[in-house]
This record gives sequence, structure tokens and C-alpha cells, in this order.
Amino acid sequence: MNESTAAAPATDVSIRSGGTADAAAVAALHAMSWRSAYAGIVPAEILGDGLAEERSELWSIRLGADYGEPTNTPQLLVAENAEGELIGFGYLVPQPDGRVLLDNLHVRPGHTGAGTGAALLRASRARVAEVYGGAELYLEVLAANHRAIAFYERAGGVRTRRGYAGFRGGVELPEFEYSWPRG
Repeated sequence: MNESTAAAPATDVSIRSGGTADAAAVAALHAMSWRSAYAGIVPAEILGDGLAEERSELWSIRLGADYGEPTNTPQLLVAENAEGELIGFGYLVPQPDGRVLLDNLHVRPGHTGAGTGAALLRASRARVAEVYGGAELYLEVLAANHRAIAFYERAGGVRTRRGYAGFRGGVELPEFEYSWPRG
């Protein structure tokens, strides 16, 4: 996540459900966001050649899969500006333990700090209440991503776990889990 404030409203941003037609735009934004937010945190070779193709393949698979029941189906939320440009997204994934993972919350570099991330987080919490019975929402963030951590804490997230995130090439980096209670 690359968002600097939870307080500012995103006045010209709309949030909608995403789908297969959004795969290419989401993949491009995902790679762009990683390169911006993770520079100096993740080894440069992970952010270099091949990242865009990896993200493209990931989102083609994710958005093309049939998960069956709605309560088992991940939900893509996309944020668009007044011109219809995709400027952020969040991806909700129900987990076997009954919680819902916000597995990706990204805002296009250059659009951070205007409330888009906060709007996506609010929409994610509302979608969890609507589709997943108000399950606990959580996400994982690299421990060195101080800007995102500050945003999550301002947004009411509580650090609930420490662990490691795995990357290509066997790279493991410390991460934290942040949770928002049910409801």
C-alpha cells in the first residue's frame, strides 16, 4: 500500500467491483506500485525485468478463476478517477479460518495522499460486511514499509502478527499483519 493519509476524502474517486476486463490495468498498476513502494525495501532484481509479466499472469489467473459460492469468491474493488482511469485497487480473499485477507491495496503513484486508499479500505470493510458476514479483515505489510504501516494504523488497524513474506528467488522479508475487527 502506498497511501499517505486516511483523513482526506477522495472527492473525485468512485469505487466499483472489478472483473476480468480489469486484469491488464490492475496488473500494470500492481507492478508500478510495487516499484514505487518497495524500492529500497525489496531487492531490485525482484522489481525489475519480469515483474510486469508476473503481475499480468497473476491477475489473469485470479480474475479468470471460478471459485463457486459467493462466500468463497475473492472480490476485486477498483478505484477510478473522474476520467475513468484506474487509480487504485483492493483484492479481498476469504480464508479458511473465517477471516478475509485484503491481499493487495494499491494506489497509483502520483495519486497517493488524496484519500483513494482510505476510500478503498472503507469499501473493503463494507464489502466484507455485505458478502462475508462481517468477518475480520486483515492484511500483511512489509515491516520496512513505514508509510503504509502509518496509514494502516491511522485507519484503525491493529498489529496482530509478525511473520515473513516470501518473494521470487527465496527472498524472505519481515512483515506484519494488521487487522480490523468484525463488523
